[in-house]
Amino acid sequence: MESNKKMRIISGTYKNKKINFPKNFKTRPLKDSVRENIFNILNHSNKINFQIKSSIILDLYSGSGSFGIECISRGTSKVFFVENDEIAMNNLKSNLKILNIINKSSFYLDDVMNFLDKFKLKNKIDLVFLDPPYMDSNYINVIKLMKKKDFLKKKHLLVIHREKNTSKNLGKNLNILENRVYGRSEIFFGNFFG
Repeated sequence: MESNKKMRIISGTYKNKKINFPKNFKTRPLKDSVRENIFNILNHSNKINFQIKSSIILDLYSGSGSFGIECISRGTSKVFFVENDEIAMNNLKSNLKILNIINKSSFYLDDVMNFLDKFKLKNKIDLVFLDPPYMDSNYINVIKLMKKKDFLKKKHLLVIHREKNTSKNLGKNLNILENRVYGRSEIFFGNFFG
């Protein structure tokens, strides 16, 4: 597709396979280098105890699906993708079909708050990834709503991607285990239980 750019899967079953993201994307895609650093921290940080293999992931504001697809490549059993932009969602579905991983995915074209309000699951979520648009300040309300809902495992993890210096209230709503800055990106790792 001429209107698409490509990014690569970093590790696992689909290592070095390419996935598409639209050039006219309203939100910025997660850079390969930042994604790689997130997974390095998940695998090697002594402050975080998380196993990606066989986990259940909720990928909010999922865009092209690069985070969730990377999780599937590394052995996650299921990813729930939530995206409210139709072009981005069609692109995401196309990526899942090309890699033949639809069976490990569920996808929802919906506003994140609306989705969380009605979200019901048999199995609870191990990790939630939030990558809201930089200008979106409503993600704090998303975090508050997640805290009220009962769909996270006791030993869960939230990974949040923000623009540097735009997350002043995050620590009031989340127990921050670790955070890192990569250029304009700031990544927070946290949970709701001490």
